[in-house]
Amino acid sequence: MTATTFAAAIRDALAVALELDPAVIVYGLGTTDPKGVFGTTLDLHRKFGEQRVFDMPTSENAMTGIGIGAALGGLRPVLTHQRLDFALLSLDQIVNNAAKWRFMFGGKRGVPITIRMIIGRGWGQGPTHSQSLQAWFAHIPGLKVVMPTSAEDAKGLLLASIFDDDPVIFLEHRWLHNVTGDVPPGDYRTPLGKARLVRSGADVTVVGMSLMTAEALHAVDHLASQQITCDLIDLRTVRPIDWPMIEASVRRTGRLLALDTGYETGGLSAEVVAHVTTACWKHLRAPPRRLAMPDVPEATSPALTEHYHVRAEHIAQVIAEVAGRPAEWASLAKARTHPHDVPGDWFKGPF
Repeated sequence: MTATTFAAAIRDALAVALELDPAVIVYGLGTTDPKGVFGTTLDLHRKFGEQRVFDMPTSENAMTGIGIGAALGGLRPVLTHQRLDFALLSLDQIVNNAAKWRFMFGGKRGVPITIRMIIGRGWGQGPTHSQSLQAWFAHIPGLKVVMPTSAEDAKGLLLASIFDDDPVIFLEHRWLHNVTGDVPPGDYRTPLGKARLVRSGADVTVVGMSLMTAEALHAVDHLASQQITCDLIDLRTVRPIDWPMIEASVRRTGRLLALDTGYETGGLSAEVVAHVTTACWKHLRAPPRRLAMPDVPEATSPALTEHYHVRAEHIAQVIAEVAGRPAEWASLAKARTHPHDVPGDWFKGPF
């Protein structure tokens, strides 16, 4: 195991895949730039050549269609869109070609393409560069949707995605690129569709993904010192979802808080609440709760985003309410000395 950052783990996974299989190609906007997509593709073109690692013109729909065609032709493309928002131009290719191919051809052939999309907020990104629309992709049969939180899972899930025989949407939150953790060397794969139990507790089941798992971990550890303990489940993949782990936890705790980096209406937090309410109704001892983004676009002005995002103190407050126990949570906000739209000093990992 080697301590490394989330971004370096992504780069390591790409390098391992390129080394293992000559059919793997890596491309997209900024892939060969000096900063290499937040460091995740840095200098890969120098090691593996520009026939396999290359930049593309600014035409998201074209580069996605090319990747789908390449996948059908025997390659395993890894396409990078530097923002999820940019990938919206390629929804027809993703939804009507990649996702449906196996179904339309009798299950005989899938489209083994991995599409990386960067999500995340802060630094004045505004309404068109900061959206977390994973619920859109999770809604489409035929797509797998992956949202890692830790450096270890960033590598393991990306390698599993690349060598999956169907299309995978791989979502990376920018705030997680600099978190650190121990990452296994070589060809290390984390099975898709298996959640991780990050913390164990008796009072509330907290279900998160990506950045929300990291924020929740801060809240859960804060409350543990006040004798409120939680099962914290990191989904890791949001299509498919590991329902058995969630159900088993709720049957023990009787309480649920579902978190989402996306909007509240029609989001994944709503899906988790709906499923648990249906499958675990007789075990619930309190109404399930959810925390997600408000149903308005994110502003560019820091003054307008100050109270927009879900943070650790909000999660701690709702956990205490769901548990029906008094707890101190305001100090999580008071202790923050950094601007609200950048990661805090505690935000390093490992998770």
